[in-house]
Amino acid sequence: MRDYLAHEVRNVAVLGHSGAGKTAVLESMLFFTKASERFGRTSEGSSLIDYDPEEIRRGISVYTAIVPIEWKECKINFLDTPGYADFTGEKEAALAASDNALIIVGAKEGIQSGTIRACEEAQSRKLPTIFFVNKTDEEHASFDNAYQQLRDTFGKSVIPFEVPILENGEVIGSVNILRDKAWYFKGEKANPNQAQPVPDDMLDLVKGYKDQIAEAVAMGDDDLMEKFFNGEEFSEAELTKGVRLGVRSGEICPVFSGSANLTVGIERLMDLIIKYFPAYGEAGSYLAMEGAGSEPIMLETNEKEKFSAQVFKTIVDPFVGRISYLKVLSGVLSADSMVYNTQKDKQEKISQIFIVKGKHQTAVGKLFTGDIGAVVKLQVTQTNDTLCEKGSAYRVEPIVFSQPMLGMAVFPKTKNDEDKLSNALARICEEDATLRLENNQETKQTVLYGVGDQHLEVALNKLKTRYKVEVTLKTPKVAYRETIRATIIGEGRHKKQTGGHGQFGHVFVEFAPNPEETEMVFAEKVFGGAIPKGYFPAVESGLRECMEKGILAGYKVVNVKATLLDGKYHDVDSSEMAFKLAAHLAYKDAMPKAKAVLLEPIVDVQVKVPDEFTGDILGDFNKRRGAIMGMDLKDGYQMVNAQVPLAEMQNYAIELRAMTKGRGTYTQVFERYDPVPQSLSERLIQRLKEENEA
Repeated sequence: MRDYLAHEVRNVAVLGHSGAGKTAVLESMLFFTKASERFGRTSEGSSLIDYDPEEIRRGISVYTAIVPIEWKECKINFLDTPGYADFTGEKEAALAASDNALIIVGAKEGIQSGTIRACEEAQSRKLPTIFFVNKTDEEHASFDNAYQQLRDTFGKSVIPFEVPILENGEVIGSVNILRDKAWYFKGEKANPNQAQPVPDDMLDLVKGYKDQIAEAVAMGDDDLMEKFFNGEEFSEAELTKGVRLGVRSGEICPVFSGSANLTVGIERLMDLIIKYFPAYGEAGSYLAMEGAGSEPIMLETNEKEKFSAQVFKTIVDPFVGRISYLKVLSGVLSADSMVYNTQKDKQEKISQIFIVKGKHQTAVGKLFTGDIGAVVKLQVTQTNDTLCEKGSAYRVEPIVFSQPMLGMAVFPKTKNDEDKLSNALARICEEDATLRLENNQETKQTVLYGVGDQHLEVALNKLKTRYKVEVTLKTPKVAYRETIRATIIGEGRHKKQTGGHGQFGHVFVEFAPNPEETEMVFAEKVFGGAIPKGYFPAVESGLRECMEKGILAGYKVVNVKATLLDGKYHDVDSSEMAFKLAAHLAYKDAMPKAKAVLLEPIVDVQVKVPDEFTGDILGDFNKRRGAIMGMDLKDGYQMVNAQVPLAEMQNYAIELRAMTKGRGTYTQVFERYDPVPQSLSERLIQRLKEENEA
């Protein structure tokens, strides 16, 4: 593979619903361009792209794969993304490295939730977009239905550029609208490499679609608009120029049709990408931040500019070490060079550079502006870090990854697993920005957060196969708390005589509700030297120890003010330990009479769902004891704000997806603690006691 410059490289994210055939389209391209010797299939384990054991077992893409295709003196870096919503972090990384989007749609299934998500993500990043309606050869497939759904959902910018030819309900070829030519792969005229005239019965259809293209082209140019309304036909050059501008602006989203499995439409799809998708270099410049003060600076997107690159994906291999996937944003990256990591304020040695093609890696000497590759064994560099020349300090806008909301407590199966678990978890979290690890000090649990249940399952399988660590998952404990509602004075008298010096401490402590402060507040009102001041810290220490375990279910006691009122001491037998134990006794004396109540954490939840699901969301929050705090409709999505007990949100990530057909998302943050309703309190306290004693 030769070196490619910025104006020769197109970076394309391949998006769509799981099962639409994204990987198959790329496998077809590899086979068609003779970059691979066979048409690989994920389910058979022969795919060049989906080669991970987890992908083979599931028959779907789990990780983003880079698939460079050389076509007509250009290089297209395809980034094949998972369609399943659990692996959204892989897709978000790929989109950050892409300049264009190819969305694959199944001709039988039509638009699905993954299709809508893909289009919204491409639009939010203003990526030029092409749709490819795949599997037109399958039984019950309908290009017309798929196209109409696309146009109804995404508007009149969606225009067919290649449509199938039907004979007795079967697809036998396709017509390219702009070229006014037909290609047949079945029937009497079958010759997929030979262009033929458009069938007579499709002339009107093709003209109608061509008029749609002409109208869209005219909208972007005043001269062409006048020509269009005068009924004049556009020349091929005018159409080509207009479509290029329209695709770049988002005013035109071409729809292609074909079959990856039969390699139908693949060649013309690659032609379309080369012809109408912008090369990286066409951007001209990009915005970076420079120096400690983060001053904005524009860097040119060409090879003459100073070097800068962003790491968008990291793999931590137990044998190879860290593999960093990066996109060169400006300048040239050379092997055997030193670069500077702005975020870590460290220099890194670039030993080798690789061009990645699925599971294969090819060493190269340089990587030019706009191109995508990988480097190995960087010491401190992680995903989202910026690399630049020594003496520079550029910082690129970081990739924003989805927040993982589904948490599960992780427990090692054996002592050997326990020893290796912490390091293994840290490594898989370094690879995946949508995994998060939390060591909860209150519940004494290690909680792993992911996007969904399949996401966590893949992470656990990686722990087992790559790091030889086996774990089990359980629903994490909720960090309940306890407090009191009554003011009570407790007495604690510790006296012990063992021969020689004894132990003596006697205290009276007032326990009162104190909602102003979360932690216990200690005060003293001792008069007349009843207790020497030197023993006050011991009393406070004893009380704080007791507050760690309440009398209802063993949870931390909060919102309490403890005031040392009075007591007695002995010149010989009193000690700090004696007064500490006396404080324990005062706590045990007072708490059963202080009207203790259980507190539960309340989280502030923000849910984003299509408006059609609003009723389901509101009804569901009502079942979860939630309170709706506000709603805001924007661009067809309802933003629902609610406050809900954390205990009711444990599996919400899974349940929200089921309620909204995969289109709902949410975030939650801790808000406050509220008393558990009386109707639930007794039963809950009994259950929590049993769990804590187990």
